[in-house]
Amino acid sequence: MYEQKIMKKNKKNINPIWGTNFKKQSNPLLEKINSSIDFDKRLALQDLRVSEVHSLMLKKQKIISSAEYSSIIKGLKKIKTLILNNKFIFNKKFEDIHMNIEMYLHNLIGDVAGKLHTARSRNDQVVTDCKLWIIEALKQICLKIDELQKTIIKKASLHIQTIMPGFTHLQSAQVVSLAHHLMAYYEMLKRDKNRFLDSINRTNECPLGSAALAGTSFPIDRILTSKLLGFKKPTMNSMDSVSDRDYALEFLSNIAISGSHLSRFGEDIVIWSSDQFKFITLSDDFSTGSSIMPQKKNPDPAELIRGKMGRFSGNFLNLLTIIKGLPLGYSKDLQEDKEPVFDSYDNFILAIEVTNGIIKGFKVNKNEMLNACSKGNLMATDLADWLVINYNIPFRKAYKMIAKIVGIANKKNCQINDLNISDLNLIGNDSGKKIKNFLKIESSINYKKSLGSTSPVEVKKAIQTAKKELF
Repeated sequence: MYEQKIMKKNKKNINPIWGTNFKKQSNPLLEKINSSIDFDKRLALQDLRVSEVHSLMLKKQKIISSAEYSSIIKGLKKIKTLILNNKFIFNKKFEDIHMNIEMYLHNLIGDVAGKLHTARSRNDQVVTDCKLWIIEALKQICLKIDELQKTIIKKASLHIQTIMPGFTHLQSAQVVSLAHHLMAYYEMLKRDKNRFLDSINRTNECPLGSAALAGTSFPIDRILTSKLLGFKKPTMNSMDSVSDRDYALEFLSNIAISGSHLSRFGEDIVIWSSDQFKFITLSDDFSTGSSIMPQKKNPDPAELIRGKMGRFSGNFLNLLTIIKGLPLGYSKDLQEDKEPVFDSYDNFILAIEVTNGIIKGFKVNKNEMLNACSKGNLMATDLADWLVINYNIPFRKAYKMIAKIVGIANKKNCQINDLNISDLNLIGNDSGKKIKNFLKIESSINYKKSLGSTSPVEVKKAIQTAKKELF
């Protein structure tokens, strides 16, 4: 095995990475806490790409020969094939993905492998790998958000006239359409996507060539390296380059914000599917049963989406706490950046996909939504506005008038739209009859006229705009 070959050459120095100053064998606990290969092996393809580009730049700058470059590239390609075929053995002895690849390359091509590390450090290497990984992750997230937004649009298009209670403080407040409620989440996701896209722009600077923290004495071409790796430009301060984790913090922050939107939707699903609301019926493929109660149909997927928010906020706070007290330059604490990034990404993608499946599958119980609108005097505000518009009454006066008839309705244990014409005769003449005709729940959303309201006209405009943005 290649590990044994390398270790045989380093009898006095147990760890071949650190040089000859270390005389004692590493404590197993040191190896355990120091190794990151169990999680940073996810950066393998990015690390290989970085090494390929770095070696090409070294050749172009005549820092290594064409023969040395050819040997390095041949070895890297063989390693890539092994990794893609799941045949590469990752070894904790070599700490991280960078040294695992370098040591294997040494086994393949000999001492020339050591020239690959000319003019770079693991400090700038790992940041470059991570940035490449995160940029790709950001692109994938945006694609998944697109899919979810399209599903929301399709569902909303079917329910422009489906009315339901809108809530404040989880108390019935005003009548809205289901389409309007769903399109609120479309808008949230649009902001989320814009944040992720903005993050790509800020992440898209190449740290490679910063070396350990001070740059390098070799005549490297950082602009070429940056261009070949697909970055828009190199970073401009070597110390900041190796110690910067803003891109990871922003990534985690954006996921936490978007995750909170998915969590709120999960809460809506839990409430709507309850026996107390019965607004929707979840599809069987996105519901669970009970091990003891045979009648149960549980919204577990929605609850788990809600629960994922703990991970998202926790991972962000985790890295923020690590960063806040570090001296400028590289510290090994920064090794702790990758696990929260990977964890948040994996769970966020899953949460988006599950949310998409829930929306596609749930059945809307229109009658239950309509019946719910008949409770809570949802048209009280509409009626106050109507009085202002038709009788030129100051809103505060109209408000008090409606509060009075709500009190009458409460005494009679009914809704304001169930009151007699005489109870509604607020202005005299035939106002009671006019108010009675106005108080039709089914027509409530049609009275709204403002931009961005629940009016079917406005909702149709919003859906049309959204379709143009995505389709």
